[in-house]
Amino acid sequence: MAKQTPVQDDSPGIERFETLPRKILTVWLPLFVFCFVLLFPFYWMAITSVKPNHQLTNYRDYSPFWVVQPTLDHIRYLLFETSYPRWLWNTIIVAVASTFISLLASVFAAYAIERLRFRGSRVTGLLIFLAYLVPPSILFIPLAFIVYQVGIFDSRLALILTYPTFLIPFCTWLLMGYFRSIPYELEESALVDGATRWQILTRIVLPLAVPGLISAGIFAFTLSWNEFIYALTFISSSENKTIPVGVLTELVRGDIYEWGALMSGALLGSLPVVILYSFFVDYYVSSMTGAVKE
Repeated sequence: MAKQTPVQDDSPGIERFETLPRKILTVWLPLFVFCFVLLFPFYWMAITSVKPNHQLTNYRDYSPFWVVQPTLDHIRYLLFETSYPRWLWNTIIVAVASTFISLLASVFAAYAIERLRFRGSRVTGLLIFLAYLVPPSILFIPLAFIVYQVGIFDSRLALILTYPTFLIPFCTWLLMGYFRSIPYELEESALVDGATRWQILTRIVLPLAVPGLISAGIFAFTLSWNEFIYALTFISSSENKTIPVGVLTELVRGDIYEWGALMSGALLGSLPVVILYSFFVDYYVSSMTGAVKE
């Protein structure tokens, strides 16, 4: 029997990254810079929220990057002497309700554009996405007039009904890309078997599009949670404010900035979104991959 010689590939591959200096320069150094830029704001908020007041600006005797004798006075003041719990509850209600409305409308719109095959579907999808590119700073003035005329000014309903105006376009575009990655033969087989469009949507398409739904939901929830312009324009009373507006308007009095309470509010307000991303990050990545498939 002829002796087989092993095939050798001398072309440069991943082994060129295995030398220690090259690995430090191409992998570890960029990763360290990325993590530092990403995590340093959270570290700064955390140490500022537990710093006593006399350490906040006294950089001669205390390091700005470390805390001596930490205190919980700022967090206690934020939770028990301000309306922060009420702002948190308002933000949760507005974010959850607007996310639900946006997902419901986006599913129907994306399915109709991608799967029903009507004339002008591509143009319709493009126009829906272009609507997302309109800056909110242009729309909040006419929307404020409509909100006032309808009679829902200074209420959570004003935010719940206006947030979908910028959530639905992007969620629809994202779900369109994900629906496009689902084989159409599945729907054709179901139609042959006598299934209706509603049955196809609820029993075939949506179960397969769960990663896309989770990704669109995370996106909509995050934007609703952090939105500032509409919440500042449509809400005036303190008890109806959301966290981004309440923290800025109630904890800044003239030229007096309550930095400890401000950083505590910002840190506590960012934790729900961080926890949400940590639980569904795999679904988010897979859905974004499916959204760009052709």
